[in-house]
Order: sequence, then structure tokens, then C-alpha cells
Amino acid sequence: MPPRVLVVEDELALAQALAIRLRAAGFAVELAASGLEGLRMATTSPPDVLLLDVRLPDIDGLELHARLRSHPDHADLPVVFLSANVQDSARQLALGQGAHAYLTKPYDPREVVAALHGAIAARAARKET
Repeated sequence: MPPRVLVVEDELALAQALAIRLRAAGFAVELAASGLEGLRMATTSPPDVLLLDVRLPDIDGLELHARLRSHPDHADLPVVFLSANVQDSARQLALGQGAHAYLTKPYDPREVVAALHGAIAARAARKET
């Protein structure tokens, strides 16, 4: 079964382009267009990894990530941020909350795929210990 990635991205064209690239790389892809929709999807049917934008129309990606981290059933869900926000403070906050990676737009699809695989592998390694 292919690894499931939930992409939380409010720019439809970008979300669709990501979905095409990720499916070509062997992922099963689900899309959410807002933070609250992503939170609902991540908690009702947790994916293997979450690809998360920072700037979203309702709650931002950092808040979504914090809410997941505060819930014991979802605290270890691997998260990779992909954002146009290049401020070091946003990167540090995301990584400080436990994100696996913080990538910026425009992005290299190979880096995104590698980060998602790395996040899944890191979670599996934590479970083994």
C-alpha cells in the first residue's frame, strides 16, 4: 500500500501540481484547502505524513501543527512544512514544534519527496525504540 500524504494547501493550482508530482513518486494523496479541513481529515483518518502550508485561510499551519501535537493520538504524526514564508522565525517555530522539515516555495519536487520519505522513516524508527 502506498504511503498516504495529506497536503494542506489553499492555492488550488499548487495543491493539484503537488498531488500530481507526489502520485508520480508513489504516494496516495489527499488534499485539504484550509487548516480546519486539514485538522479534521488528519484526526479522522490520519495519513502517514502531512505536507503543510503555513499561511492558510482559517487557522494557520503552525496552529494546526500545535493542535495535532497537543492530542496524544496524533502527537507523532510526521509533518513537513512547505511554505512561501521564508522568515527564520517561522522555520524555527515549526521545527521547534517537532516538524520533520521546513521547505520553502518555490520548491524542488525531489526535496519534497525526500523530506516526506524521511519523515515517514523517522516515525518508523521512533516506533521501533
